[in-house]
Amino acid sequence: MEGIPVLGFAAWSGTGKTTVMERTIAALRRRGLRVAAVKHDGHDFEMDRPGKDSWRFAQAGACRVVVGSERRTALVEGRGRTLPELLELAGEADIILVEGYKAGGFSQIGVCRRETGKGLPLPPEDYVAVVADGGGPWPVPRFGYDQIEELTDHIMEHRNELTHFDARGRARMVDVGDKEPTRRTAVAAVRVLVNDETFRLIQTGGMKKGDVLTVAQIAGVMGAKRTPELIPMCHPILMDGVDMELTLDEERRSVEIRAAVTCQGRTGVEMEALTAASAAALTVYDMCKAVQRDMVITDLRLVRKTGGVHGDLIREGELA
Repeated sequence: MEGIPVLGFAAWSGTGKTTVMERTIAALRRRGLRVAAVKHDGHDFEMDRPGKDSWRFAQAGACRVVVGSERRTALVEGRGRTLPELLELAGEADIILVEGYKAGGFSQIGVCRRETGKGLPLPPEDYVAVVADGGGPWPVPRFGYDQIEELTDHIMEHRNELTHFDARGRARMVDVGDKEPTRRTAVAAVRVLVNDETFRLIQTGGMKKGDVLTVAQIAGVMGAKRTPELIPMCHPILMDGVDMELTLDEERRSVEIRAAVTCQGRTGVEMEALTAASAAALTVYDMCKAVQRDMVITDLRLVRKTGGVHGDLIREGELA
């Protein structure tokens, strides 16, 4: 079944995301697309008002009430539905816009109004674009509240890249076959916090299991190569190189891990870099757990990426 693009609008209450989504629906309609809308409301919303026929039927015990006319149809049920079920109901469309599912697993537009003081629900780089009243610098394209037409042009340009769900709400791997291969790089980092004894044993090579940094370095390379087996929707990629750098930070009492991955391909290598860093960190833990079990793996992050339609990213305050 051909996948239908699914795009969410994620924000905290009071940011105007409903207005942004409403205007985007109208702009997409002007471009000739059939647009379906799915909304989640955490409250007991009032769809069929008291006194109306649909309300009376539901109060009488009907488990489902359907109201139809020549122009429209409404469905009211006495139960909640999962997101995949809602997407299936909305499936006869060219694009589905979703409001209220901040962790729905699909591409999302972040909406951020500074006066609310709440920021975005997720880190900015987790969105395909943001609608915000200034701020930044933003790692993804930023549009103002008065730039809905420009936002819609951006959605139109990239709508075939937006989703991992098909019309029945089932997971799928995005088709990147039409993309031109480009040079892509990604650098990820993570740190492992240890105590004084563990740090000294790593530093002097005194761990019984062997050289911690060397074994973790090998694990990082293996992790990058195994990424498609671990991350369900990740494409197998022919990587050009994986470079692992593990250093000891005496002041922090930490193992600092950086993984750099490069390829010439149609999709990025961010997941390969993050998986490589994670595998190396877990290996440090495994090599040292006989001595210390309360080590902390922390600050896993994407430091830099280049290539692809979303442009380059360098995390502020990090050495690229």
